[in-house]
Amino acid sequence: MTNLKFGTSGLRGLVTQLAGLPSYAHVRAFCATLQEDKAAGPQGEVLIGRDLRASSPLIAAQCAQAITDAGLVSVDCGAVPTPALALAAMTAGSPAVMVTGSHITDDRNGLKFYRSQGEIDKADEARILAHHGRLALTAMPRIAVAPQQRDVAAGYGARYVEFFGRALEGLVVGVYQHSSVGRDIICDALEALGARPVPLGRSDAFIPVDTEALRPEDEDLARRWAGAQKLDAIVSTDGDADRPLVADETGRFLRGDLVGALTARFLGADAIVTPVTSNSALDRPGSFTTVLRTRVGSPYVIAGMEQAKTEGARIVIGFEANGGVLLGSDVAQHGRVLPALPTRDAMLPIVATLALARAAQKPLSAIAAEARFAIALSNRLQEVPQDRTAALIARLDTEDSGFRDAAFAAHGAVAARDRRDGLRLTLGNGATVHFRASGNAPELRVYVEAPTPEAAEALLAENLAFAAEQTR
Repeated sequence: MTNLKFGTSGLRGLVTQLAGLPSYAHVRAFCATLQEDKAAGPQGEVLIGRDLRASSPLIAAQCAQAITDAGLVSVDCGAVPTPALALAAMTAGSPAVMVTGSHITDDRNGLKFYRSQGEIDKADEARILAHHGRLALTAMPRIAVAPQQRDVAAGYGARYVEFFGRALEGLVVGVYQHSSVGRDIICDALEALGARPVPLGRSDAFIPVDTEALRPEDEDLARRWAGAQKLDAIVSTDGDADRPLVADETGRFLRGDLVGALTARFLGADAIVTPVTSNSALDRPGSFTTVLRTRVGSPYVIAGMEQAKTEGARIVIGFEANGGVLLGSDVAQHGRVLPALPTRDAMLPIVATLALARAAQKPLSAIAAEARFAIALSNRLQEVPQDRTAALIARLDTEDSGFRDAAFAAHGAVAARDRRDGLRLTLGNGATVHFRASGNAPELRVYVEAPTPEAAEALLAENLAFAAEQTR
């Protein structure tokens, strides 16, 4: 059996490595942890959701069989956003399994596990792997179960309509639908919130939209749509609709950490929790009372949010550079309450960012400019094994100071190093370069910050080429 690993958010791998016995066995192991803790939902229910990948229906059926064979009750919630499944699970007091590969290509897929309180943590991951080893299953049984059916999408959309009311009255919002599992829910919610949604770019084939490394064709589409018709914004998500994309009226996409910061501002957060990859402008004095930096990955952000609450924060918002926002506290505004949802969510930042611009009666481009974020860009090198990324980071960090200084001599050499997640280098000229291995796929991520868009683009291109040469 292929040994799969947990990444920054769930268990991921090639479909050929995941479908069949691997999916079945890992879900059986998850069920064993639930039974050990007596943590299954009412009547032993475990909810199942999936994205729109070609492989997801089969893997979801294998998950349902595993839940049934473990002596629990499988409930099929169909094709649904990850945060909608998480919300339904928390509301019902049930655990859940989401079949999704998020933004990665269609030849890959994954599993995300939820307890009734929310997303599992790193300790839960270790226990699942331990049970997987003890079960030592060797055969995938025939799929014979017909799980119960349940619609959970309506409650997810209603959550935001009830809190925001008609906050988007009069806005015209393009919705880049592609193959996002949330594409229809987003349009329905925007309309209920007072906006006029304009569906764009719907696809029957899966498109791997990565909110941290946008494809040039996606950026070109947004600019062309904005030029062809008067739109106040263009919004979208990744495949499982837990990471948002928000573009201004010109079709220029806002970085995910900026969208997260604007969401925190709209909700009145006094503490934000975000990975080291997020923009350095967040640390500017006066921006937020508390800024807690973590490693990349929602489990680390969730742990940081719990720490911030124990330290007295009133409203805690977590977000990542990919834009996914985690609501760590209940938020009360205008007599309405938005309950906490401590898992990555795309709908909240989309609506909050648009509502902020609508309330200020300013274009989204002006709202973004006022935040005075550093110019930050990121991209990835695909099919780079993690051991090659680790070797490059080790050489840059401690093994070869001459190599490091020579590599960045044109930028004033290296002034500081941060190893909280990968390697983040502060250069002598004040720019930054950050290398880290993706936790979800064999990819090397490169993040940069520089004073101008031109400098940031040049720095990113330079270091993508440098990393590609060093990891061949």
